[in-house]
Amino acid sequence: MEPILLALAGLMGACGVVLAAAGAHGKPGAGLDSAGYLLLLHAAAVIAAAVAARAGLLVRPIALVTLCGFVVGAGLFAADVAARAYLGHRLFPMAAPTGGTILIVSWLVLAAAALAALRSS
Repeated sequence: MEPILLALAGLMGACGVVLAAAGAHGKPGAGLDSAGYLLLLHAAAVIAAAVAARAGLLVRPIALVTLCGFVVGAGLFAADVAARAYLGHRLFPMAAPTGGTILIVSWLVLAAAALAALRSS
């Protein structure tokens, strides 16, 4: 599962750079730069959490929930911002807030994965 999530992190990083550039040069003020930075941050978080899970610093099954949440939440948030900028409409109502909520919950799950690993050691 981790190789797939790491590949998705690579795609998130690439898309993050594209959106940041589009926000700076193509559609300033549309929020694309923020969406790009959010993707970049969570791409790095996916990589770091995958390494931490492999090293036993996180309980692996709980960490996988976190990794999937980072990918889905950041992707949903960024895709909604990009859709509004380029298509003129949202993916669906509350798409970006849903992605943001998934990210918040994923960070809390990461904390739980770390505490569970600490408790089991």
